[in-house]
Amino acid sequence: MSEQNKALERRLIEEVWNRGDYAVVDELVASDYVGHSSSPETEMHGTAGYRQFYVALRTAFPDLQVTIEDQIAEGDEVVSRWTARGTHKGAYAGIPPTGKHGMVTGVTVERIADGKVVECWTNSDELGLLQQIGVIPRPEGTG
Repeated sequence: MSEQNKALERRLIEEVWNRGDYAVVDELVASDYVGHSSSPETEMHGTAGYRQFYVALRTAFPDLQVTIEDQIAEGDEVVSRWTARGTHKGAYAGIPPTGKHGMVTGVTVERIADGKVVECWTNSDELGLLQQIGVIPRPEGTG
């Protein structure tokens, strides 16, 4: 089951995050899905919430590409360490486009039941991304 769950997560990242194919969301994400992140305002509910979040993300970063760096699965959970890259060409969290390229790293834990993602917890380096796109200055001496 662990290998199947890892494959489901890889497919979700490739088809939805990287290609923007939202048609597979209903196939891979449960209707009662809950997505948690380090930012409470970005909690997602259901397939509509999932789709809405990723449409907004790909609108802000239309060339978004996510790479899974490591993946571990046990029981009904899959942990993925990933890197996302993209160019800020649309509004992101109310921030007008800067045209700058950004990279963010993160870790996602997804719980899978009956072949669908039912719950997710994500922590990512949002501060680093905001510094890269020039919204928040980097501390002196950090390059």
